[in-house]
Amino acid sequence: MVRIVSRLCAGDARDLSPLSESSVDLVVTSPPYPMIAMWDEQFRSMNPLIGERLEAGDGPGSFELMHDELDRVWGELFRVLKEGGIACINIGDAARTVRSFALYSNHARVLTGCLKTGFTVLPIIHWRKTTNAPNKFMGSGMLPAGGYVTLGHEYVLVLRKGGNRRFVSESEKENRRRSAYFWEERNRWFSDSWDFGGARQNTAPGMRRSGAFPFELAYRLIQMFSVHHDTVLDPFLGTGTTALASIASCRSCTAIETDSRFLQSARERILGSEQLMNGYIADRLRAHTRFASDLRSDEGYRSTHHHFRVKTRQETEILLRYIETIEAPEPFGNSGEPAEIRITVTYGEEPASAGEGNDEGG
Repeated sequence: MVRIVSRLCAGDARDLSPLSESSVDLVVTSPPYPMIAMWDEQFRSMNPLIGERLEAGDGPGSFELMHDELDRVWGELFRVLKEGGIACINIGDAARTVRSFALYSNHARVLTGCLKTGFTVLPIIHWRKTTNAPNKFMGSGMLPAGGYVTLGHEYVLVLRKGGNRRFVSESEKENRRRSAYFWEERNRWFSDSWDFGGARQNTAPGMRRSGAFPFELAYRLIQMFSVHHDTVLDPFLGTGTTALASIASCRSCTAIETDSRFLQSARERILGSEQLMNGYIADRLRAHTRFASDLRSDEGYRSTHHHFRVKTRQETEILLRYIETIEAPEPFGNSGEPAEIRITVTYGEEPASAGEGNDEGG
């Protein structure tokens, strides 16, 4: 039986001291966005000077102080990542009036901070959020020249610690082969432009809103930049999407959140999600079998575990498993709020079948 444990922990992304150096394989996260009003209160709590600068109408000063706090996070991510580990950071730019209207380029400032930390910047992804209607506009309507283009996209910054990750032992190489993705997925995923909708912001009353990227975004990144049983870190848990995508991908996740109420919210989202995630896996297998049905009779190879045809030799050992059980006891810290929630997931011994699951997957 395959069993993997994930953890949802109360903590501060600027201080990941409970995590050992070089203990994480992949980071997938979306931090609070500087100069987006919904995040002002959280940044004020990090540094009261930020609130003072905003009230004084100092947009550039506020922007820089907010990023100073995030720079501390990037330093911690660099410390806990293994050599060759990848950090994927979803961030959007901000357009805001503080005395005067201006663009605040969050993605450029995050790249600057990460370069100073020691990361190598890899080609980035433009994620176009299709929920943004094309008829939206800002400024003077149909009259020149005071209009502004609408920000209809965000960025996924891809950063690496050190050189390429190495797989040395035979067991590491075998696990890597089993973690492969399909040829047609590679062609779609490794594009610099992704086009699909964002996730709705769903939080309990009285809780600050949390940045919510869609399951598809986290799932792709985890498939692209990690292997089975890896540890994926999200220092900004929010609604728990990275944890959910890690579980669906047969990876362990450690997720950190300053507001412990989100731990319970994420736990409730994950419990009982077996059918949804298995449906996603089934849809992935069905999409591939449809693709494989168009291969010529003399084209491709045979999958060792799933027995369908694949395009390349590198795909022959792909192994996808369905989730059997998800268990998450409900521990509480001294204050009555959970300090850590452990989630244990078991996976089936047999390879997943395209005929199983449900049709709710993305």
